Amino acid sequence: MTEEHQNLINELKETRQEISKGGGQKRIDAQHAKGKQSARERAHQLLDEGSFLEIDAYWTHRHSDFGMDEKRTAGDSVVVGFGKIDGRMVCVYAQDFTVLGGSFSEVHGQKVAKILDLAMDSGVPVIGLMDSVGARIQEGVYSLAAFSELFWRNTQASGVIPQISVMLGPCAGGSVYSPGLTDFVIMTQDTSHMFITGPKVIETVTREKVDLESLGGAGVHSTVSGVAHFTALDEAHALQLTRKLVGYLPGSNAESPPEITPEDDPWRQDKTLDTIVPTDPGEAYDIRDVIEKVFDLGSFMPVHEHFAPNAVVGFARLHGRAIGIIANQPVAKAGILDIDASDKIARFIRFCDAFNFPIFTFVDTPGFMPGVKQEHGGIIRHGAKIVYAYSEATVPKIAVITRKAYGGAYIVMSSKYIRTDLVFAWPTAEVAVMGAEGAVNILYSKQLKEKENPEEARQEIVAEFKEKFSKPYTSAASGHIDEILIPSETRPRLISALELLKDKQVIVRPKKHGNIPL
Repeated sequence: MTEEHQNLINELKETRQEISKGGGQKRIDAQHAKGKQSARERAHQLLDEGSFLEIDAYWTHRHSDFGMDEKRTAGDSVVVGFGKIDGRMVCVYAQDFTVLGGSFSEVHGQKVAKILDLAMDSGVPVIGLMDSVGARIQEGVYSLAAFSELFWRNTQASGVIPQISVMLGPCAGGSVYSPGLTDFVIMTQDTSHMFITGPKVIETVTREKVDLESLGGAGVHSTVSGVAHFTALDEAHALQLTRKLVGYLPGSNAESPPEITPEDDPWRQDKTLDTIVPTDPGEAYDIRDVIEKVFDLGSFMPVHEHFAPNAVVGFARLHGRAIGIIANQPVAKAGILDIDASDKIARFIRFCDAFNFPIFTFVDTPGFMPGVKQEHGGIIRHGAKIVYAYSEATVPKIAVITRKAYGGAYIVMSSKYIRTDLVFAWPTAEVAVMGAEGAVNILYSKQLKEKENPEEARQEIVAEFKEKFSKPYTSAASGHIDEILIPSETRPRLISALELLKDKQVIVRPKKHGNIPL
């Protein structure tokens, strides 16, 4: 090698080394002092060792106002590139807080837009590692326009490739709409915050004292607002969760979710399932115990675990195949459907349908939540999202009624005639307009008043009503239920059903798109 060639290579190595420091070692040390990593450290930890390839590391901004000439850093405030997670390709962008607080600039937006385009063209998931103070004020409208480009691409990518936002620091103002447009948001306790309006503005307008954590911390967004789908203990846990989640996801909507070699016995029949549902309709049980025993052992990954706990959604595997699960949760509000649970269920159904996940639904709900607060909050509109999502979905749909399936809630929870492919029931299933007690009080109120012993007569009628509607045989006789299962045989039956439906094809009427009741 000539001296000139060696000098050129040495120059490139030195430049790479300088760029890798981002905003400088002092700012990297400040990140570490807060328990946070630099953007490049995060990308390397997320991806398989040695697989990260950074692009656009030399791009700089073109602005000079407010002394920006002196603040020009190669790569600007975001690191972009691609690499592998468990051998599967993904695209990544990591906001660099060491460069002007990770502020979103024109170049920042252009780099992220470019990696999103590459991800869509290549059919691979895109993961954003978020840590930014928001728009770069010094760039004015150029920064805002860059946000517009990003939001537009988030929307175009929706339903085409999976998008994951990992919140590892602040995310304020208009920048929150990008993670809000992605499929999954993972927040880190204590260090990540999301809010449109900052505490100081709120305090000025309302004179109400607020702090970052109560306004937009991981606890709030994972339990109250529903913005966050997962909560991590720290950065390492957040990146670990991301890798686990990607393991369930296809690269794009043109693929099926990844399968693994099954390790669990497909014929496994857990006898405890036969008695897991109490015969007393007022007694609760944990539907997660059912899920764990039916699907591949240890495979269930709940989504939105702490938001609207009266509904359970998440990914699991059935004989090695990744699937989506929706279930009512009897131990939380008796599994009733309210506004938050409706949104949680509908959104997960639509993700599963977009990315070819078969949907399994476990039904045990007494109905929709009554009350003025729910009615004024739009329970009609929100509840309609569930039936819309199920009716729109064309993937394999299989339902198991474990106990209560009452009224409108029965209809929307993957009932037979909103085109669920197979509906199974357990012997404890109850399909009716409402519970026996309430139905008898309405239907027989006049007759009971005329009885010599109204309470005794009422109990006789209730028993008769339960015999007819609190068992699944009437519904099976009319074709609303395809088969009644011994609970312990559910696993092998579901595996057989999925094998039947794995190549399901549905013809959809031509249209631009439907009008879901948002």
